[in-house]
Amino acid sequence: MQVEAAFQASLVEFSHQFDEMVSRYDHTLLHSTELEQLINAYSAFITNPINRDAWERLELEKPDAFTQLVKELRKKSAQGVAIMEKYRSLKLRNGNIEITDYFKNIESCIEEEFGGFQVTADSKVLLIGSGSFPMTPLLIAKRTRAEVVGIDIDDEAIELGLHVVKQIGSELNIRLEKKFVEDLDFTKVATHIIFSSTVSNKYELLDQLHALTNQNVIVAMRYGNQLKSLFNYPMQKVDELKWQLVDTILRPNQVFDIALYKKS
Repeated sequence: MQVEAAFQASLVEFSHQFDEMVSRYDHTLLHSTELEQLINAYSAFITNPINRDAWERLELEKPDAFTQLVKELRKKSAQGVAIMEKYRSLKLRNGNIEITDYFKNIESCIEEEFGGFQVTADSKVLLIGSGSFPMTPLLIAKRTRAEVVGIDIDDEAIELGLHVVKQIGSELNIRLEKKFVEDLDFTKVATHIIFSSTVSNKYELLDQLHALTNQNVIVAMRYGNQLKSLFNYPMQKVDELKWQLVDTILRPNQVFDIALYKKS
């Protein structure tokens, strides 16, 4: 029980630290280093296999306090990532484009995002939850020359993201918009759709997308189960009359995995 107690104590401490770092954000770079260090430490904690046994034992017992703590940490870490992307965008304005461990982790998944359903120059890719530093649109557009559209509900994220694209991807076919999927004409023609792992209502949106998309669309859902659910919203069941899970790309040493869906 000492191992489980230490594990839970670590989660409580991470929760307090995320509260502090999120509350400190003032649209400047004043606290960027501390948040980057926290995110990197949290990523390392989640991908450390030593912690899996403690998670499984606590999950099996499912005490109410532990379940609530996991939900809170998932939400707080998502807020932390959103702010860290803002810090990275602000750093770019100052000529600093250093990539943190977390961002390296994200970028490492781009090559395998769609498994055998490759993105080509003729593809039309929609990213839901593009954030303030739209790495995925930039990397996909640069490597494949595909048309990429990113959407986000955060005004500041769109503003900062547009600045990033203008500064380092102005020649690429990228568009960022603050729109909902149902209001975006691009949704109808998208060949590939990616959900950010920190989009809380992604499975509700997936259900909605069935009526809005073409028959051959491929959806890559970034998710995290078990220990990884501390940092990602987990996989959920889908309406099998609408969507079929065709592949899962498991990445043991990365912070999230990928589920691929096609229409039934």
